[in-house]
Amino acid sequence: MKILVAVKRVVDYNVKVRVKSDQTGVDIANVKMSMNPFDEIAVEEAVRLKEAGVATEVIAVSCGVAACQETLRTAMAIGADRGILVETDADLQPLAVAKILKALVDKEQPQLMFLGKQAIDDDSNQTGQMLAALLGLPQATFASKVQVADGKATVTREIDGGLETLALTLPAVVTTDLRLNEPRYVTLPNIMKAKKKPLDTVKPEDLGVDVAPRIKTIKVEEPPKRSAGVMVADVKTLVEKLKNEAKVI
Repeated sequence: MKILVAVKRVVDYNVKVRVKSDQTGVDIANVKMSMNPFDEIAVEEAVRLKEAGVATEVIAVSCGVAACQETLRTAMAIGADRGILVETDADLQPLAVAKILKALVDKEQPQLMFLGKQAIDDDSNQTGQMLAALLGLPQATFASKVQVADGKATVTREIDGGLETLALTLPAVVTTDLRLNEPRYVTLPNIMKAKKKPLDTVKPEDLGVDVAPRIKTIKVEEPPKRSAGVMVADVKTLVEKLKNEAKVI
């Protein structure tokens, strides 16, 4: 069984995000970049399935600028067998990425597609669902447990009311949540091995995909700063402030 995993290069989650002075977007110049944490969980799960003998090959895919090769090398250091970079300087939106992934799925014919449930930069939570719709395949989002056997995937997913278990007939699309696993620490020997693994580069045009943006960003601005809290002497004072100052009651 072949597994395809999508990984995205994002601003590292430890970095404080800053808005550009012209408010056209987020400043990523000289900022540490890393793999989207949810995608890292997806790669780890795919590699674990391979180690368990369920899968035979894990393919990591990334879409974006040439520097995304670093993200793919990280995925291969975790355990992916090879990488595919769809190189473009365009501002990729979820639908464009889903179309690119569909083209690669049509070419590679994997039985399972893993994606992080969302990226920490745009928080769209759309690509996995769009990919499943374009492919006409079953999907399970927010997965916290995945079991694969006999051509089916049993997925436990996190929902507002608790947990829900779905049985999917493969091929299928699964998006991963935080509690699915804890990604392994990437060791230096595995980083060196990853440098020798195959990494192919293609363009969206080679796949016949139009990645022109459908949505235009008008302005990006930081949320307003919250004012400091106020200590009150008693409940009566609190009620008065909520009524007269905050005007919420």
